[in-house]
Amino acid sequence: MTFRRMTLGGLAFGCINALILGLVVVMTLYPFLYVVSASLSEQLYIQQGRIGIIPMGFQLEAYRRVLEFPMLGRSYLNTILYTALGTAISLILTVCAAYPMSKRDLPGRKLMTTIVLIPMLFGGGLIPTFLVVNALGMRDSIWAIVIPAAVTSFYVFIQRTFFEQIPLELEDAAKIDGCSMVQTLVKIILPLALPSLVTIGLFYAVNEWNSFFPAMIYLNDENLFPVQILLRAIVIQNQTDQVLVDVFDDKNLLSESIKYSTLVVATLPILMVYPFIQKYFVQGSMMGSIKG
Repeated sequence: MTFRRMTLGGLAFGCINALILGLVVVMTLYPFLYVVSASLSEQLYIQQGRIGIIPMGFQLEAYRRVLEFPMLGRSYLNTILYTALGTAISLILTVCAAYPMSKRDLPGRKLMTTIVLIPMLFGGGLIPTFLVVNALGMRDSIWAIVIPAAVTSFYVFIQRTFFEQIPLELEDAAKIDGCSMVQTLVKIILPLALPSLVTIGLFYAVNEWNSFFPAMIYLNDENLFPVQILLRAIVIQNQTDQVLVDVFDDKNLLSESIKYSTLVVATLPILMVYPFIQKYFVQGSMMGSIKG
């Protein structure tokens, strides 16, 4: 009788979990599916509010106009460069800060922890940051995008926690074998911390990919603009005339579709990264619970 009650309770628990997770999936996927559907639909149906997750009046002209826009290719290359270089710099600086802080016998460890903690509570502000960037001569350069926000204190503490969970015996064995501190970090510690590095690296990459405010503040050269600036100009500022510069008779038939098409084109690449590193999220979340 007890076994039957546990089975029914487990079944009820599983059904409730499935219902909640199903609602979360619907709330997460519906906005994206709506945007994709609207990008493939004609302007008339969008204005009438008849768009759901199924396109109405299927068309691909909006995508063709967006992909043929000359500024798009350059903006994409800039965004890829900013994301790749910015993520690499952020990971290197995060590891360089987190690994020493994971050593409990490090002189000044508490002071270093306090220094890293302060930016989580207080910020210098936009104007002082702008003055520093300008004084260093980084305006209108890639460094103005990747350097000022290169390190996030929260990720430093997360990475430090992962380093602290790696057994000290491994480092002692590496020292006996003649490895230096740097060799131990590169050959022993970092491979073991790969799940956390990939997870934090993805967070850095997503933030870098979606970032547009630093480019608005520090960049004046259009050749350096990331794709998010183009997205903002089309979606928020309603500047679809730049994409439809060669066509005037069907401008109203495509302007809304172009906005949604631009959203899909700008979002799809970063979404395609998730399936390839999903396993590292599972390993990263389990690392803290597996002992021995």
